Amino acid sequence: MNRDKLDFGTMKIGPLFRALFFPTLIGMIFTSLITVIDGMFVGHGVGADGIASVNIVAPTYMIATGIGLMFGIGASVIASIKLSEGNERGANIILTQSFLASTLLALIMVVIIVTAPEWTLGILGCSDQLKGNALNYMLFLAPALLFVMIQCIGMMLIRLDGSPKYAMWCQAIPAVINIILDYIMIFPIGMGVKGAAVATSISCVIGGLMALIYFFGFSSTLKFYRLKMSAKSLMLSLRNAGYMIKIGFATFLTEIAMSVMMITGNYMFMSRLGEQGVAAYSIACYLFPVVFSMANAVAQSAQPIISFNYGAHNGDRVARTLKVALFTALVCGVAVAAGLAIGSKGIVLAFLSPSEPAFGIASHGLPFFALCSIFFALNITFIGYYQSLEKAGISIVYTLLRGIVLLVPSFLFLPGLIGNEGLWLAIPVAEFITSLVIVAVFLLKRRNYATA
Repeated sequence: MNRDKLDFGTMKIGPLFRALFFPTLIGMIFTSLITVIDGMFVGHGVGADGIASVNIVAPTYMIATGIGLMFGIGASVIASIKLSEGNERGANIILTQSFLASTLLALIMVVIIVTAPEWTLGILGCSDQLKGNALNYMLFLAPALLFVMIQCIGMMLIRLDGSPKYAMWCQAIPAVINIILDYIMIFPIGMGVKGAAVATSISCVIGGLMALIYFFGFSSTLKFYRLKMSAKSLMLSLRNAGYMIKIGFATFLTEIAMSVMMITGNYMFMSRLGEQGVAAYSIACYLFPVVFSMANAVAQSAQPIISFNYGAHNGDRVARTLKVALFTALVCGVAVAAGLAIGSKGIVLAFLSPSEPAFGIASHGLPFFALCSIFFALNITFIGYYQSLEKAGISIVYTLLRGIVLLVPSFLFLPGLIGNEGLWLAIPVAEFITSLVIVAVFLLKRRNYATA
């Protein structure tokens, strides 16, 4: 394996960030394509009810991703600092504990879904009309959620180990396989949403296995460590797992916030525009992973650089990394917003036939929704920055602010104030206000520090 030669402590920030960012971005785009292509095939192969059903179930996938990224971020931050201190054994213990803890949570989640599927759908806001398709999709997707978590943790630690290109392939190869299987399952075989779930499950298993294979056979520094089976070792594992959760909790909340966004949006679109409204909103939800992938690629690329140099007490390199990350986030956010706004009709056409009532609703609303890309990218970059510095509290506050505190009221009140356009503007408004708060607090603290 050709390993990337990355030195987080001495390599120039620009080239170092780019060496991490482009493979990470490509991998994230491929991962987001799983969701987008899934929606396209289901939309044309099953129809508006199919695409709405998948959107109802999507929060379960997001929660699994959130748990994986929570442990991935937490483990990567702690392991980065330990490596900067020359403590490889400690970094390997953290790696092992992160995989074990997430596996336990994944099994609990799968058992709940499989044993109480109708209760789960009720929590997700599923209507009777969508229940059949939603049930088929959820039950065939559930077993793969364990591998979703494994893949998420693995990618973070593989990059820290100096192999961002391998992490990219852990996302790209499963995505290509998913696209091929999606087509086969939905069209030639005719399995409908059940086929889409099977295709996604197979791709997730492959991605998770690729991550595990890396640490068993290809890793340079980070490897699995045999933990002692004692009460002291168990307490240490619980303590470390708790600290990983604390650091990565904002990332988990980001996924939960997207689930809240989908569930709240589904309720509001259903109440004002019915099932066709949910189908239209589903397209925005299918596209949101593209928005997320751009922002998250920036945050995840900056994280090991910031954490390593934070552990090495090199504040200048931390500050320069933040500047590069924010500039990159702004460029990506503007590019995505422009693309979604300008190409809205063509994008919707890829999901739905123009004869569907949902087509007109989505074509009209997508340009409003696109505005969220710019502010979301900046918010996620700042939140990732604070996580990388072990400042869990402020990262959690900002995540709650953008994802729940401002989002839910925006969905509830904006439609009443400005009409159905308020449904589409709820997310951009919440992200914009959060950006104002984050930037204002950051500049105020920097000015106070400079004058102190």
